[in-house]
Amino acid sequence: MDNLLAYILMALMMSMLPGTDTVLIMKNTLNHGAKAGRYTILGMATGLTFWTIIVVLGLSVVIAQSVVLFNTIKYLGAAYLFYIGIRSFFAKSTLSFEDVQADSQLSLEKISHNHSKESYLQGVISNILNPKTVLVYITFMPQFIDLKGDTNQQLIVLGLILTLIAVGWFLILVFLLDHVKKWLKKPRFQNVFQKSTGVMLIGFGVKTVL
Repeated sequence: MDNLLAYILMALMMSMLPGTDTVLIMKNTLNHGAKAGRYTILGMATGLTFWTIIVVLGLSVVIAQSVVLFNTIKYLGAAYLFYIGIRSFFAKSTLSFEDVQADSQLSLEKISHNHSKESYLQGVISNILNPKTVLVYITFMPQFIDLKGDTNQQLIVLGLILTLIAVGWFLILVFLLDHVKKWLKKPRFQNVFQKSTGVMLIGFGVKTVL
């Protein structure tokens, strides 16, 4: 691999730049707690691992060169962002899981499980259906490949590094959000935040289409 340090720094910058993953993690952490935020990160990592496998199999180039396949991914991804953005915008309550009053511990665990499952799926689907992820793997990563070495092995390592960097950064973000959210529990803030994240996700959907 060539210029590994430069790759790590650029991967860190890409992870830290606000995008769909950042908004989803913020939304789920502030609405449903740190556990939901971590499950969103797990879903994101699953999506990145999926694309690493696709790249190693050589299918990413096929997808990028096929207008039909690429546009299918793009429009499905945009539609999904519209869907969760609209849901977030019109949600009636932004109370976090810790604030929910339930009749029993069983109902609390069920609520937590549902939030965790939904957060995980959001992380997975938003990454698998993100055309930008395809472009990162076919335009960004190859610049750091040493053609004299094992290409697939290098792609796996680079994909793993990108995933670990993204996971590390977002875990820090969840930790920080979980500690400041006690100051952000005012209903007015929650309402504004919920609608703002909805608008941002819809905006990312529009950006994906364009």
